Amino acid sequence: MGEITIISTIDGMQFASMIISASNHLSNRKSEIDALNVFPVPDGDTGTNMSLTLTAAANEVKKYVTSSIGETSQVVSTASLRGARGNSGVILSQFFRGIAKSLQGKATANAAEMAAALQNGVNTAYKAVMKPTEGTILTVARESAAAAVMAAEMGCDIEGGLKITIDEGAASLARTPDLLLVLKESGVVDAGGAGLLVILEGAYHALSTGETVDLSGFMNVAVPEIVMEVDVENIKFSYCTEFIIDKKSASVDVAKFSDDIDSKGDCKLVIDDDEIVKVHIHTNNPGFVLERAIKLGMLSSIKIDNMRLQHTTILSEQAVHPQPAAASAAPETVIESSLPSFLVDASKPKKPYGFVVVAVGEGIVNIFKDFGVDEIIEGGQTMNPSTDDILSAVERINADCIYVLPNNKNIILAAQQAAELCDKEIVVLPSKSIPQGIAAILAFLPNMDNETNTSAMKEAISFVKTGQVTYAVRDTSVSNKEIKSGDIIGIREGDITVVGSNAEVACTELVRELADDESSIITVFYGSEVDDAAAEAMGDELQDLYPDMDIMVQSGGQPLYYYIISVE
Repeated sequence: MGEITIISTIDGMQFASMIISASNHLSNRKSEIDALNVFPVPDGDTGTNMSLTLTAAANEVKKYVTSSIGETSQVVSTASLRGARGNSGVILSQFFRGIAKSLQGKATANAAEMAAALQNGVNTAYKAVMKPTEGTILTVARESAAAAVMAAEMGCDIEGGLKITIDEGAASLARTPDLLLVLKESGVVDAGGAGLLVILEGAYHALSTGETVDLSGFMNVAVPEIVMEVDVENIKFSYCTEFIIDKKSASVDVAKFSDDIDSKGDCKLVIDDDEIVKVHIHTNNPGFVLERAIKLGMLSSIKIDNMRLQHTTILSEQAVHPQPAAASAAPETVIESSLPSFLVDASKPKKPYGFVVVAVGEGIVNIFKDFGVDEIIEGGQTMNPSTDDILSAVERINADCIYVLPNNKNIILAAQQAAELCDKEIVVLPSKSIPQGIAAILAFLPNMDNETNTSAMKEAISFVKTGQVTYAVRDTSVSNKEIKSGDIIGIREGDITVVGSNAEVACTELVRELADDESSIITVFYGSEVDDAAAEAMGDELQDLYPDMDIMVQSGGQPLYYYIISVE
């Protein structure tokens, strides 16, 4: 018989290995978890959001892992908090936050301490959700943690305790349809709970075998060396960007900066030399690179060469401290719009209010731009921005009070988390759709105080009724409606109420359900896949049906959703 190994304690190195293994395992299975979303819509993304959140943590522990489990768990907590996407990602990040608080100051942890940490993670996650719902990831986490505590009290070691935790997690997940009717109707278990179980399985694999789960399909592409001579005819990235960063402290994260800019170009070279960092990269977006760099310290010797036009433009240190316009006019070959606002116009005065909006689709984005929104994060239904994405947008605005419009119920928690991490005055408005976001902006009055505006915008949001038309990605049954893959579905205020085969018919039917005698304005945004003529014809039909109402049909350009409807 083989010798039985008792794992009485784990340290920071082992914990880091468990996190990396869990992240890989979740990444490999995220599509399966996405498919468990109750609504069969093409943007079901629970698995993707949880995976991106945990990947952010895994990437950090690869750089900062120490032998202390307290320190490693804190790295996991901080990275997952900033990288959290969607409600499931935020809940997961809060789970790790509670674990880190419980393990703070510990070099190692035994079975009882790990069980207590899991329990504290559950408590923290529950507190983060205003109205916790049973039959979700919270239930699976709570019942799994309770099993871990019981196992520790029985004298199980960490490996045995984690195995019991996983077994109870699987049983808890199987019970979720009994707790949430919508899961039973759809024939699925809770997606977030399934994601948590996969995480625990990946962690267990590393603990029990000493090896991490392989990341399927992962390709490590070597960074190319600097090319001194450029083939202008076949050049992919136009701007040779070079500068020096005078580090504001020895602890700035140069490795993260290097990773952040890696996908933005080629011929990258980042040399960390004590007090300075030398940067070279060929890119089409020098502004992105400079914006990330200035977080590390003061920039100097900035040089951006347009290789395609064989024309060199020098941006000196005055780019950070602009001179009067007559003395610092830049040649036309510099794309000033790509530069971060604090470099383009650092002298811009502070204003009372600012706005951050999450939106997708050229038409919709342009509407918010016309309203004077400061920062637009492109995302929403198809890609939930992370807490860090929202935080970065907020930090770019020089204003006393900044309003954030998530425009999606799955982004509100991430926005609230960003507000907690920022020392600016942030107001997160609970907009769950693009129409609600637009209504809130229209209700804003610049001469009013924050409290009055917040109240007015929330009230405007409450008056808007929203509908969406998209297509089903799988066979299912929702609200006693049989749905086949490819069917056109109409969603009224979060419920699927229309199932058919024609997007325009579904849109008209949704309007019938949303409009009443008190309605006066109907606005329809049509998506990127809708023909202009079809949208206009439907608008004419709506005008015939509702002659006393204002009917507006506009190109939103949004993906996946044929129509987004607003009725006020």
